[in-house]
Amino acid sequence: MSRKRVVGVLLLTSLFLSTSVALAKKKKAPTKDFQPEAAPTGDQPSKVLERAFKLYDGEDYYSASIELNKVVEGESGDTEGNKQKAEFWMGKALYNMKFYSASLSYFDRIVQKGPSHAYYNATLKWLASLSRKLPDSTGILEKIGKYNRAELDQPALEQVRDELYFLLGKYYYQKGSFKEAVELFSTVPTSSEFYVQAKLFEGATHVREYQAKPAVDSFKEVLRASAESTKPEIKPFEDLANLSLARTFYSTGQYDLAAKYFDRVSPESYDWANSLFESSWANFMLKQKGYSKALGNIHTIQAPFFENTIKPESVAEGLSVKATIYFYNCLYDRAEEAIDEFNAVYPQVFGELKKLIMAQTDNAALYDLAVKIRKGTSGLPEQVERAARGVLGDLSLVKRFQYVEELDRELSQQDKAEPAWKSTNIAQTVFADLTLQRSLAVNEAGDLARRRIIRLTDELAQLIKRVIKIEYEILQGQKGALEQEVIQEQQIIQGPNARHAEEIRVDDEHQMWPFTGEYWRDELGYYRVRIGNKCQHNAPEGAPSTGEAAPAGGGEAAPAPNQ
Repeated sequence: MSRKRVVGVLLLTSLFLSTSVALAKKKKAPTKDFQPEAAPTGDQPSKVLERAFKLYDGEDYYSASIELNKVVEGESGDTEGNKQKAEFWMGKALYNMKFYSASLSYFDRIVQKGPSHAYYNATLKWLASLSRKLPDSTGILEKIGKYNRAELDQPALEQVRDELYFLLGKYYYQKGSFKEAVELFSTVPTSSEFYVQAKLFEGATHVREYQAKPAVDSFKEVLRASAESTKPEIKPFEDLANLSLARTFYSTGQYDLAAKYFDRVSPESYDWANSLFESSWANFMLKQKGYSKALGNIHTIQAPFFENTIKPESVAEGLSVKATIYFYNCLYDRAEEAIDEFNAVYPQVFGELKKLIMAQTDNAALYDLAVKIRKGTSGLPEQVERAARGVLGDLSLVKRFQYVEELDRELSQQDKAEPAWKSTNIAQTVFADLTLQRSLAVNEAGDLARRRIIRLTDELAQLIKRVIKIEYEILQGQKGALEQEVIQEQQIIQGPNARHAEEIRVDDEHQMWPFTGEYWRDELGYYRVRIGNKCQHNAPEGAPSTGEAAPAGGGEAAPAPNQ
């Protein structure tokens, strides 16, 4: 039996990238959209462009877009400078019409032309605004990444400068330019609404650089800021900080501290169920001190409340951990029960998911099936659909689904627009752009769904192999056919020297209540399993050493703080 944890410590990258976008979508929209400081100046505009500005000022954005398109396409005889104005105002008009994806396409034209475009710097404000409407997968961060730090410091950007520091920092973080990322995250002032998010990313950046101590400092700063804030929207970031601290301490072999911070993730957090699973590993590494709680957490994550939030591979792996704990304590019958529980579900799920991936070779078709899986209408076997729905709940994938839904909304809006506008060139341009973007987004979502399901099948395949190994060792233990050293370690003691299950102590705020087969919401997270060690020694064969660092199978672990 391997002494090392088989699953790796998760990196913070996808967690923060996904969750920060999800939280941003819950924010209130700005009461006033970002507007350029100055009115249009420069070359004398044509009558068409003048009419477009008047229509825009009168908030008749649909009519304004028709006139602006004439200027952009060179039908009005305007100079290049006026065409650039029209291009910029077209992006603004489409934004105000709530055609956000089409708006981004026009602003992207400006970004691609660079500083030679008169409205290159002014576009930054609108990219910041669009970042609250559209996910990172649209390429907004890459567009912001075209700008340098000095361009963010211009006085006209004061209103959105902190947000732009944060967004540019995210761009450098994704690019792997960690020094630049930390510089930008640390520039966001404490008074900014983006301060807490910047500190979370700052900590994540230090994790990526294997610097545990500054990572811990950054995450603890989030907890400090949260404690001093009365804003309810800060709470999710507090949970992320606790989860991040727990993972960092786990990666450095500080399992007591890891368990402590896992326990601080609130039941209201989206990541609570998965934190319970990860906590079971921290408690597992604490041996007899943590086995009871590890088993209680594994029992908890099997509750029906978590069907749509817990990763299916976490439940499967939890059962293997459960079997391992019982094996380490020479409780072979209980270990067999956990193995039977695993084998009743996951080999079949593995086989069905493999067939699903092989049958769906087209990303668009897989996307359509994924939509049905998420709605529970795919027609797949219940356990298979549940496992697939769990893995498709990955927040980075949910962003892709939400973007397709946004594009569908914009396409529906275009279809329902006034016939007079629908027949114009700009309406056809918007339709063509949205149709193309939807096709690309569906393909991207289908591809990511495929990769997520393949990753799940790979992890299940490894778990199945591990369970077979555990089964073999259980059989050997039952038959007494282990090697002499193992026999000496795991000889079952009879009589007065046998160690019985330790009592579970209850404090004044709780009471003992036996589990009777029905989960109750307020009991989740508090389950404990009474377990006794029937082996000859306190440290049975294969039990982890408390000073042993686990390898990183699914991610990378940070080094110890003193390194």
